[in-house]
Amino acid sequence: MTTPQQRDIIQQVFEQSNAGSIHFGQVIQQLITAQVEAYFVDYRRGESTYYLSNGDTVRHSFDAQPEIAQTFDGLQVKAAIIGAQSGKVMYPEFKQLTHAAGCIGYFVWISGKKVDYLGRNGEVHTEHFPQ
Repeated sequence: MTTPQQRDIIQQVFEQSNAGSIHFGQVIQQLITAQVEAYFVDYRRGESTYYLSNGDTVRHSFDAQPEIAQTFDGLQVKAAIIGAQSGKVMYPEFKQLTHAAGCIGYFVWISGKKVDYLGRNGEVHTEHFPQ
């Protein structure tokens, strides 16, 4: 069962990330403290689902983006990732850049230390966490 403290941490991370006030590394560190092992961001449905190690899930909604490019461009996704890793691109801009790259959502595998970015035709760009 998800504790109130875990729910609070996840809620704060969701809000801070969407506001662009924390970067990806901070997101991961805080979610680890809440025992989140993975999360999925679905741009088309406007949902983020967090999967805890005990099997529970926590879901938060955001405004879905209908303006996602039809064609997936892994190089554009990679450019957005590099910008985020360098601290030049915060999450609100990252979402815009990945929408323009045809990304419909992504899985962050915290315990697997990678992210799979998805295109509408089954394309996948996998990015491993920086070492």
